[in-house]
Amino acid sequence: MPTAEWHSRWAGSTAARNNPFLRSTFLSTLEQTGICGDGAGWQPEHLQLSSEGQELWMPMYAKTHSWGEYVFDWSWANAYEQHGLPYYPKLVAAIPYTPSLGARTNHPLSRSQTGELAAAIEDRVMTQAYSGAHLLFPDADTARHWRTTGWAERSDVQFHWKNRNYRDFDDFLDRFSSRKRKNTRKERRSISEQGLTMSCYEGADITPDILHRFYVFYHATYLKRGRQGYLNRAFFEQLLTRQPETMVLFMAFEGDDAVAGALCFRDNTTLYGRYWGCLAEYTNLHFETCYYQGIDYCIRHGLERFDPGTQGEHKVARGFEPILTHSYHWLAHPDFRQAVQRFCDEEATMVAHYREQMIEALPFKATLDGETP
Repeated sequence: MPTAEWHSRWAGSTAARNNPFLRSTFLSTLEQTGICGDGAGWQPEHLQLSSEGQELWMPMYAKTHSWGEYVFDWSWANAYEQHGLPYYPKLVAAIPYTPSLGARTNHPLSRSQTGELAAAIEDRVMTQAYSGAHLLFPDADTARHWRTTGWAERSDVQFHWKNRNYRDFDDFLDRFSSRKRKNTRKERRSISEQGLTMSCYEGADITPDILHRFYVFYHATYLKRGRQGYLNRAFFEQLLTRQPETMVLFMAFEGDDAVAGALCFRDNTTLYGRYWGCLAEYTNLHFETCYYQGIDYCIRHGLERFDPGTQGEHKVARGFEPILTHSYHWLAHPDFRQAVQRFCDEEATMVAHYREQMIEALPFKATLDGETP
């Protein structure tokens, strides 16, 4: 199916309406601005399949590297290379550069549809000489069904904030132990003590000038690490035109000068922290801009969850709870398929232990109503 036609059909799907990264505008902007496509290592190979009287569609890419996935398989690629076998290209069902949980098909799958879809992907792997296929960061419903396919399941930990009907930030902090509560208030107070102020811009309030300032911060943060940013200026500019209502930008100012920013996205239930940047270092500014401003925003707007992005144990001390994420992997080579299955099984035990350690490190006085994160 031509890519333009696929996007046209995907645009009306349930998934596209419920998540900012699953919108056709988001996915097509990645392609139209050159982030995905020829030479980028993310070649669109979106899947379409008829099943049980329905048309199923899945965003899928042929990958010639493993950048921008956040499910790290470099060791698998090295093992293939050591055995004189090509690991790339491979197939990936994911949202490029977006390690965020979400649907991966246009509507919820039945168990039988899941099996048909997995079989169709495996057939594509075999007939088009990919090394394998990988489903990254599916939502809970997709993951539950995908476990029945026989693909290797891999787990990891992210840290998300949950809104338990907090009235305001102080109400949230009341759940902290005294020492942790004092530390958080001290971190927030240090922002004004450094002469910094914070502003929140939503949707149409994000002007091209404000967005340009943010992009300078974003790109500079990558340059500090000797790399180019994954996303270009045209991507952010086009996205602001095409889906501004999903965008929330927190900016830090010293006087009239913007000094840092964090760009988030939102839907009806969740705030997603995605991109951050600054030109100079200020004490606790990253915590304020990327975490505390987002928590404040969720409480004000009644959002249920704040997904601030992947990695970062430092989030735990600020009230972000460890949750398990999952990915699924099927390799064409039977010996490597078995080896990856063993690897994932062994890793899962370590991941589960790590999550328990992170639960113990949470700053809360006690778990609410017997809940566990």
